[in-house]
Amino acid sequence: MNSLEVLLIAISMAMDAFAVSLGIGADGQCEGIRPRFRLIFHFGLFQFLLPIAGWFAGLNLVRFIESFDHWVAFALLVFVGGRMIRSGFDGVNSSRSRDPSRGWTMLLLSVAVSIDALAVGFSLALIDVNIWYPAVIIGLVTGLLSLVGLKLGTILGRKFGKQMEIVGGLVLIFIGLRIVIGHLSG
Repeated sequence: MNSLEVLLIAISMAMDAFAVSLGIGADGQCEGIRPRFRLIFHFGLFQFLLPIAGWFAGLNLVRFIESFDHWVAFALLVFVGGRMIRSGFDGVNSSRSRDPSRGWTMLLLSVAVSIDALAVGFSLALIDVNIWYPAVIIGLVTGLLSLVGLKLGTILGRKFGKQMEIVGGLVLIFIGLRIVIGHLSG
């Protein structure tokens, strides 16, 4: 597998993290260096670790996870997206107390955007690719695209206000639906 192929895989794997970061940036609740770093770090870390876990897991575990991973990702994204939509309809400052880069929300989002990486890692094991280089590239690209998503989302959120929070929540739900439909149809 050449570097271009690895980069293309990394970009495709990072698209969900980019979209989620876009929504979080628009939400305006991930302001400052530390929260942004936490988000970028966790998204990149999970995208680095889960392909490795998939690579080591073996056929039986991947088959077990594969039967319901899309439902887990869907549920997590709908839960967080629903909270964002509800918050978008609330008063101006009602949602500013929660930080999506902390606690369970951060963990749920990190797993949700990375769960397909298990299958990618397993697939790379099947074609006898050493996992370390692709995993590092996937993690780095995910971190970079998460940063871009946060920055772009922040710009859009400042311009359009609470409506972007609703749009961000809808984007998360759409990503969840896309994951489910992709697994059910293919």
